[in-house]
Amino acid sequence: EWQPALKNVSSSWDVGIIDGLSGWTTSVDDVPADTISRRFRYDVAPVSALKDLEEDIMEGLRERELDDSMCTSGFTVVVKESCDGMGDVGEKHGSGPAVPEKAVRFSFTIMSISIRVEGEDDGITIFQEQKPNSELSCRPLCLIFVDESDHETLTAILGPVVAERKAMMESRLILSVGGLLRSFRFFFRGTGYDEKMVREMEGLEASGSTYICTLCDSTRAEASQNMVLHSITRSHDENLERYEIWRTNPFSESADELRDRVKGVSAKPFMETQPTLDALHCDIGNATEFYKIFQDEIGEVYQKSNPSREERRRWRSALDKQLRKKLKLKPVMRMNGNYARRPMTREAVEVVCELVPSEERREALQKLMDLYLQMKPVWRSTCPSRDCPVQLCQYSYNSQQFADLLSTTFKYRYDGKITNYLHKTLAHVPEIVERDGSIGAWASEGNESGNK
Repeated sequence: EWQPALKNVSSSWDVGIIDGLSGWTTSVDDVPADTISRRFRYDVAPVSALKDLEEDIMEGLRERELDDSMCTSGFTVVVKESCDGMGDVGEKHGSGPAVPEKAVRFSFTIMSISIRVEGEDDGITIFQEQKPNSELSCRPLCLIFVDESDHETLTAILGPVVAERKAMMESRLILSVGGLLRSFRFFFRGTGYDEKMVREMEGLEASGSTYICTLCDSTRAEASQNMVLHSITRSHDENLERYEIWRTNPFSESADELRDRVKGVSAKPFMETQPTLDALHCDIGNATEFYKIFQDEIGEVYQKSNPSREERRRWRSALDKQLRKKLKLKPVMRMNGNYARRPMTREAVEVVCELVPSEERREALQKLMDLYLQMKPVWRSTCPSRDCPVQLCQYSYNSQQFADLLSTTFKYRYDGKITNYLHKTLAHVPEIVERDGSIGAWASEGNESGNK
């Protein structure tokens, strides 16, 4: 039972898997509407998740020596939400209805459950998900045949999910756990999104925009000049306000002035996401960047002005050949998570350095990778203060060193431009860790492995 009763959500309790369109059938064209989406009702799914965790909750109360007959209210549940597009899910030769060959999967993970005891200020944690990035703890809520870039269809289908989530945040769940009725409050944090999805949900321009970051207002040029000193300023509420300014243009400004005022917010933010950094895509983005630096160093680009495509192709095949021969690494079309972990090692740099002519450049490249490997555990680990306290303390210093290297030795790549994830890696990691305690734990991996 929910108290007060959930607004805009039906009270029937015997709900199974429902048609994800929830009555929107008329608004989605081209596709037989009843085939496009299936989901659990959002107010029902966490209940079944909590029932799954019933033993863990009771165990947690016992471990903390709390009298379970006294602990009937004041429970807080923190939920991580993830959502990701999956390409190419077409039937090989089926004769099903005509649906898009892309899908979107939305899921949630119960990250922690805590309880406020009278007389105590802080909540006492009685359950903490040990493997927040496993597909086993990641519970699917909604499966949709839709291209994640099709904003209209996506918002039409996730609309009811957002409404249910909002209703749940304004109410309490009364649920029988361990034989007694207890009351739970829910907090939702949408962190398992890649940058593309965050930009879409939050109404920001696409990732090639001059507004490079989903956490701060920096432009690409600013971010490449000042690589380290930025703080998180964007939020869902601010994005909504900016969208209103964009829509109404109260100061009658020109398009350019207006865009500068709203910092690239040009669509209505649709779902609240937590401004964070997605550890998996951060790895992939940075590995892609290093892979390109490797090519440039093999071709000694720092001495040349724009080399031809032919030359670039030659360096790339030399790099691939070397990685294949020495590290048994097959070239991939698009960098993926598993591949990204392999080139980002000391041995990979040594292998690449065999192809780099100048001793000085080899040292710079090794130093760059050493700094990166010092920084990486901080956004990777589930609990950096426990797993890599030293690297956490040194992070700001290391990122400053890294930025200095980029803006001097590797200036040819970072003059006035920098990639989105590299900016976030250098500028925002310590602040997010300080706020959330972890980046890795809130990443999208569980959802990604569930997609597979």
